Amino acid sequence: MIQLGATVTPEGIRFAAWSSSARRLRVSIFDGQGNHELDRLELRPEGEGVHALLVPGLAAGTRYGFRADGDYAPDRGLWFDPDKLLTDPYAVEIDRPYAYHWRLAARRNEGADTAPLMPKAVAKALPEAVPILPPLFRPGGLVYEVPVRAFTKLHPDIPERQRGTIAALAHPAIIDHLQGLGVSAVELMPVTASIDERHLPPLGLSNAWGYNPVTFMALDPRLAPGGLEELRDTVTALRKAGIGTILDLVFNHTGESDRLGPTLSLRGLDNQAYYRHQPDGRLVNDTGTGNTVACDHPAVRDIVLDTLRHFVRHAGVDGFRFDLAPVLGRVGGVFDPAAPLLKAIAGDSVLADRVLIAEPWDIGPDGYQLGNFPPRFLEWNDRYRDDARRFWRGDAGAIGALATRLAGSSDIFGKAGQPASRTVNFIAAHDGMTLADIVAYERKHNAANGEQNRDGHNDNLSWNNGAEGETDSAAIAKARFDDQCALLATLFASRGTIMLTAGDEFGRTQKGNNNAYAQDNAITWLDWAGRDQALERYASALGRLRRTIPALADTHFLTGEPADGIPDVAWLTETGMPLAEADWNDPARHRLVMLLGDAGGRLAVIVNGDRRQCVFTLPDREGLRWQPAIETQAIDLARPLPGRSVHLMTEHRIEKSQPVFGQSDAKKMSSRQAVTGRRAGKGS
Repeated sequence: MIQLGATVTPEGIRFAAWSSSARRLRVSIFDGQGNHELDRLELRPEGEGVHALLVPGLAAGTRYGFRADGDYAPDRGLWFDPDKLLTDPYAVEIDRPYAYHWRLAARRNEGADTAPLMPKAVAKALPEAVPILPPLFRPGGLVYEVPVRAFTKLHPDIPERQRGTIAALAHPAIIDHLQGLGVSAVELMPVTASIDERHLPPLGLSNAWGYNPVTFMALDPRLAPGGLEELRDTVTALRKAGIGTILDLVFNHTGESDRLGPTLSLRGLDNQAYYRHQPDGRLVNDTGTGNTVACDHPAVRDIVLDTLRHFVRHAGVDGFRFDLAPVLGRVGGVFDPAAPLLKAIAGDSVLADRVLIAEPWDIGPDGYQLGNFPPRFLEWNDRYRDDARRFWRGDAGAIGALATRLAGSSDIFGKAGQPASRTVNFIAAHDGMTLADIVAYERKHNAANGEQNRDGHNDNLSWNNGAEGETDSAAIAKARFDDQCALLATLFASRGTIMLTAGDEFGRTQKGNNNAYAQDNAITWLDWAGRDQALERYASALGRLRRTIPALADTHFLTGEPADGIPDVAWLTETGMPLAEADWNDPARHRLVMLLGDAGGRLAVIVNGDRRQCVFTLPDREGLRWQPAIETQAIDLARPLPGRSVHLMTEHRIEKSQPVFGQSDAKKMSSRQAVTGRRAGKGS
């Protein structure tokens, strides 16, 4: 197999790059600081598009870049320009972050040499491969989405020099927090090297999320100043604490953007091969970012697979989340679940047991592919997000959809007799409003993004509980707190994998900004000092409960059939009777009980989405009594929570010393013992 990139050998460094249409490829060698070009050497064609050269005397640490020459005809997809220094697509380290400059996008002969503006790739001998251990994460666990920089930038216990880095995730204070929530795996938002979109620097903004990559393997020096070893050591520390690591990777587009974008790497090496084009030569834009990576091309397939293997072998990660994943399955522009790249990922020997999570939509033709990925892939479920929000907002006729989402979304993932759900349930993610903002803002507030509030979704399915944004009203604050508890309890009581975005467990806010990708500041930095500790304790209690009740984390679809004499699920009204067809179709119904059962007993998930208080009745069994699965007193809440809208009850054997409810009312719980009402979820 041909090895591309810079390979350090005892004799020197072998440089190799691939291009199907460049006439000449050269490597530029730089000084130890990467500021002065020392030599420019021509690579020799070796066949099948590979150009390579062994340069004697060079050692690990050498800084370099490639240059490609050939036809320059952007209208035909040809962008060759020897003045453009190009980052090696196989670079495993760069010496500084990318920074946008207009000269990077200048036409040939109009922008001068771009070497002073570009990071230099660093030739490196990779560390010894780590043992490939089985992933800690299992479907049904809790995924914790982490924006690495924002997560610890303001954490008071993290040493200042370490804040905002991957290494900070290994700090005992962070690990304690993750363990307290019952996190199965952290999902790191992109940590590979990215560049700001060209419109951001003039606005004084920068990309805070990292979904604009240039190189797929090289980590961003701002997030990983210790390089690949920093990621590996952090993964190891998290693993020792029982927490897996999933990397969110972007293979659907790059920061080279549209035809007005910069030439940084793939565009300058072989734009026609690496990106998809319309028949007239225009770049395909199925991603909304200006370009779309041609994942059906063998050269792209190779670099994607090599990148995934790289992070498994040398960092030990549990798996990957794929941004805009339909792009990876497009063949000739059409999504195919049996696409060569998807099959290669699922069948690769190194990746065979890795966690694979798809974001199952892009903006191209037939781009919404929820439920259509191969069985190895878990999928982000936006239907869960929307149906849960609609229910708690108070929309009519939402009870059936909520029940389907609580039970694992068999309507989406039960195709072809699949026995288990591949859903990743979430109510809020990095993209959109935070959990706290969902119940405090009826409209988006994106003025800080510099686009006159035009960016971001307009339909947020959110509500404000009586006032838009910040308020001094204690009643509104309490209603918002209760709503967050209800949303969290809904998520943690749902069947299948669940995902929580960092900080939503303690009320993080972005002040109503639902597209904060360009806010590398206090809008996105987590406010650890001001966090809502009562909400955090409640979330941790939900996490403990989920870990102790297997039925919650199970991914198999519910059937209603008995197992050991107990049906795996029963759907009940507040009176304890089975929900009839008329109940399911009643647009005014906002209450239900999901009664889960197995050989270990029963769990009642009691949902009251109505603003009125209600007495719920549960079916009893001889010798058993119902009691709250989470005692609010036991978690020492700083304030009372009489307005909970989701309550969880478990069965316990009656001991002689335990009191029993009065015989006539034994199965009835007062509204304060079970579920009390919530405020109407309508904004003013």
